[in-house]
Formats: sequence, structure tokens, C-alpha cells
Amino acid sequence: MTALIRWGILATGGIAHLFTNDLVQNGHTVQAVGSRSQASAHSFAAEFSIPTAHSSYADLVNDPEVDVIYVSTPHPFHAEHARLALNAGKHVLIEKPFALNAREARQIVDLAVSRGLLVMEAMWTRFLPHMARIREVLAAGTLGDVRSLLADHTQDLPDNPAHRLNSLALGGGALLDLGVYPVNFAHAVFGVPDTILASASFKATGADAQIATIFRYAGGQIATTFSASDTLGPTTASIIGTLGRIDINSVWYSPTEFRVLDNLGAVLETFVPAEFAGRGMHFEAVEVEALIRAGRISSDIMPAEESVAILETLDSVRAQIGLRYPGE
Repeated sequence: MTALIRWGILATGGIAHLFTNDLVQNGHTVQAVGSRSQASAHSFAAEFSIPTAHSSYADLVNDPEVDVIYVSTPHPFHAEHARLALNAGKHVLIEKPFALNAREARQIVDLAVSRGLLVMEAMWTRFLPHMARIREVLAAGTLGDVRSLLADHTQDLPDNPAHRLNSLALGGGALLDLGVYPVNFAHAVFGVPDTILASASFKATGADAQIATIFRYAGGQIATTFSASDTLGPTTASIIGTLGRIDINSVWYSPTEFRVLDNLGAVLETFVPAEFAGRGMHFEAVEVEALIRAGRISSDIMPAEESVAILETLDSVRAQIGLRYPGE
């Protein structure tokens, strides 16, 4: 009999609504929600028919009916709330970015290892069906020697200076909210870059509005990414090799189609994902639950150590563009 894994949702913002909706639609057990406000916790619980609503994060992580905590607070609080859950003996799924910087990420991973608990970054893209198939295509050598990657993540987001996305105090800006996707994708394909070049433009609040990166790897491969919070671009991605390429449709980091083409432009494969309920965030929950049942504390698809390495890359990017968050 498969052991029941019970989720606790820490915080009740927009991303928590999206994730919880996917959990509920796909038959996962959401046992409790915690908020700093009892009214917010009750409202969230009522919306998703969650049995228990806690008026504090401490009460949530200490709930004996909860097995795993989903941390969905703003970026600067990920480390604090992950530690809170881990110290209470709970497994943790942390919304991206894993932490504000690599130092915090290392502290989280070390604590999880010391407690024998699972910790994973909620980079939902890695667990989507089209990305699983892309990994198979790359492993099969269909593209030959893979040499380059191109990816953009551009959205026209609110300009209000008070909005979280434009607040340095809340880790706002294009890099951590948007750029983390293509940077994560480049890590998934090529690993840790050997050299990093970055350039950015900024909003009046000091938050980055546009961020471009060029990563070069020891084998000569190059990945280029562009992210922006003030313009809407194609939001597509390509992986290019000596024998062909993969073109991923918009929006490349969410459930979508892709084509594999040879060097003459002939289509070798068109991938169309099967229909499923929700937007696809439940696939990462499937991974978390399988790992917990297997007694494992890190994912092969999104390893905790790789989340640390990705934040080391993001830290290097920020050092080049002169971006610091309050309190660092």
C-alpha cells in the first residue's frame, strides 16, 4: 500500500494558490495551510477544502499531520522558513529561487542532510513532460555534439514601485523572478559554467529590469540567456548541436510543444504533451512524494547540490552587474 504524503502550504500568496490548485486537481493530499493571518489561512483553507488552517508558520511546521512543507514566501524568507520546517522534522519543497544567495542555499542543504530530510527546489519546469522527453533526446545523441543553448524569459510585469517584483527588499527584479528559469535550464544542459558574462539595466527602485548572460563551458559550449520584466518577448528556447537542434515553443518553461530538426531543417520529431489537469506544477510534487517514500533526501532531476551551484552562478551574475539585496 502506498504511504499517504500530506502537504502543508506555508504562505498564501499567488504561487501558493497555483501550486495548491494543481495538487488538489491531481489527487494529492493537502492537509494544512499556514499564514501570518488567521483570516488569510481560513480563506485559503476554505478555497481548497483544506482540513487545518494555522495562524502562524510555526504552528504549521509543528503540525503532526503534515509530512512535507511547501515554502512559498518571498525570496528573502525562503532560507528562514526552510530552516523552520527542517528543524521541525519536515521535508521541504522550496519555491524558486531556492534561496536569496548561495550562502543561504548551502545552509539549507547542510541542515537537511544533517536531519536526514528531503529538500528540493520547486523548479517545476524540470519535471514537465516535454523536458523529460528533451532529456531523452539529448541522452540518445540525436543532436550530435551539443554546442549551444538560447533561452529568453520576458514578461511585461507591473511597474508599480511598491510591487514585490520591483522591491529589492523582497528580492524583486528580473534575475530571481525570471532569469532563474533560463539559468537553471543552462545548468541542466551544460552544468556549471566556466566563465560568466552579464549585463543589466535597472528600474528606479534599483531592481534589475533586463538581464543578459553569456555562459561559456570548459568544452567550448556557450549558453545565452535574456530576461526582462518590462517587455514581452518570444519566450522560446533552442538547444543546438552538430547534427541538429531542438526548438521549444512559447512558453518554453511551461507545458508546451517542441520540434527536433536535423541540419537540413527536416523535422525528426514533434512532441505534443498529453493533456492533464492544471498547469503542471503537480509533477514536482509527484517527484517529492516518490523520494520521500523511497527514503531519499535529494532528487536526481533537481538535486539540492545543483540548486546551490545555480545560486553560485546567480551570485556571480549579480557581482558583475552590481546588484545586492538589503541585509547581504
